[in-house]
Amino acid sequence: MKLKATADETTAKVAAPSPTLPFPAGGAESGPEAAGKLGARIAAQGRIDHGPPVAVIDIGSNSVRLVVYEGLTRSLTPIFNEKVLAGLGREVLTTGLLAADAVDKALAALTRFRALCDAMGVGKVWAIATAACRDASNGKAFIVRAAKACGAPVDVLSGRREAELSALGIISGFHKPDGIVGDLGGGSLELTDVRGHRTKSGVTLPLGGLALADLSAKSLAKAEKIVRDKLGHAAVLKGGRGRDFYAVGGTWRSLTRLHMAQTGYPLHVMHGYVIPASEAVEFSRLLRRVDPETLSRIETVPAARRPLLAYAALVLEHVVRIARPRRIVVSALGVREGLLFDKLGNAEKKRDPLIAAAQELNVLRSRSPRHGEELADWTDKFMASSGLEETRDEKRLRHAACLLADIGWRAHPDYRGEQSLNIISHAAFVGVDHPGRAFLALTVFFRHVGLAAFADDELSPHVRELANSRMIDHARVLGATMRVAYLVSGAMPGVLPNTPLVVERGKLKLKLMGKHRNLAGERLFARLKQLARLIGREPVMVTE
Repeated sequence: MKLKATADETTAKVAAPSPTLPFPAGGAESGPEAAGKLGARIAAQGRIDHGPPVAVIDIGSNSVRLVVYEGLTRSLTPIFNEKVLAGLGREVLTTGLLAADAVDKALAALTRFRALCDAMGVGKVWAIATAACRDASNGKAFIVRAAKACGAPVDVLSGRREAELSALGIISGFHKPDGIVGDLGGGSLELTDVRGHRTKSGVTLPLGGLALADLSAKSLAKAEKIVRDKLGHAAVLKGGRGRDFYAVGGTWRSLTRLHMAQTGYPLHVMHGYVIPASEAVEFSRLLRRVDPETLSRIETVPAARRPLLAYAALVLEHVVRIARPRRIVVSALGVREGLLFDKLGNAEKKRDPLIAAAQELNVLRSRSPRHGEELADWTDKFMASSGLEETRDEKRLRHAACLLADIGWRAHPDYRGEQSLNIISHAAFVGVDHPGRAFLALTVFFRHVGLAAFADDELSPHVRELANSRMIDHARVLGATMRVAYLVSGAMPGVLPNTPLVVERGKLKLKLMGKHRNLAGERLFARLKQLARLIGREPVMVTE
């Protein structure tokens, strides 16, 4: 398994724990005051040292947001996120101006954001502004004040550049994306075709929720005519048939969060949530017909976004009718993440975001990060000799599972499986769909709890709903393989490379040769037998 850095190199990026006790015994420097001084010298052990944090300030037509990230990396980890719904774009298309009260609210937020960045030691701040600021006649004057308030130059994105960054956000967050990206903001809708790492030139349309409410004088009938006319001329949608439509933007996320709540979806993770296209149309029509306050589970949508739901639903319905995608895929990543992705070098851009995130969790939580890497290589050899079928995407997930296999070791033994399952199911991973999350979570659950838990219904049925029978079978085999590996190695590096597990002449052989022969034991052989039953082989422990 090829990784960017060795485990020792990666581990070196995590600040080493101080040998000094938190409360030194005796002397003037003992007690809570000494602990406070010590705490000021020790970096947080739950963070990877990528250098100073970086931040993006996004001045949108509806919201003004600050997101601070742990560092500029392939797998972005937000450490702070705050938004203020200022509504800068609510009157721009009819008055041509940013409303005075919205300007005041936005500037107050930007001033606070600058103070937060200073307090957090942010090394670099990128500030961007979108449709409202580029369209308003007083937009330039506001940008001057905004730059002073946030202490950074503000880049007013053109519509084409905004569409490009939205597409890059999808590329950064999905494995092999293929479809149309639609970023719906308060002022505009950006549409871009994306296939893998390639994008086509995008378009921007004045179809954001605030813009539609403004242009139509809050008449949905008038808004529908505007939407139908604008989208009917968007040639990019003609290439969407049978592909995915990636929904980006806060109002569309609110719409899909409501759908998730009403359908009782088992996983509360927005990124990668999928709605079949026909179902999206029906749900959009429902949102257009009724008062949102009367909808079941409407409390899951922030009150300030509820008036915009009908406009977002209107746009989504017509996008689906024109583009005819097979499904709607929700993205938590967009312009901000696309901007940072664009700052990376080519080699970093090509890294797999799921593997990158799994590597970081492996460093932060495992007993030995190098053991997780060795486990991936060890299972490579097992799978190659076993005759078991495995696709390239399944191999990728297996590697991620190996890196995550030991992240729950600090929990009580009775709860390691459950805790690992919850962490993996709900982690801020990108580059993996929801069934893939379920596979990763189930694999590590089985590694801790054993395979009988599945039959005994110890495992919540909700996670199982997301994985098909093939994925569950693969998770059981990989979990059983890990149970052998951890008894062989004790979770320490240097053992697995010298104790191969292979299928030879129809037999499952664990080879404990030379100095490793004393690792043999009844419990280890029992786990080997369990794996052998799963794959229909005879178990053999070789100790010569």
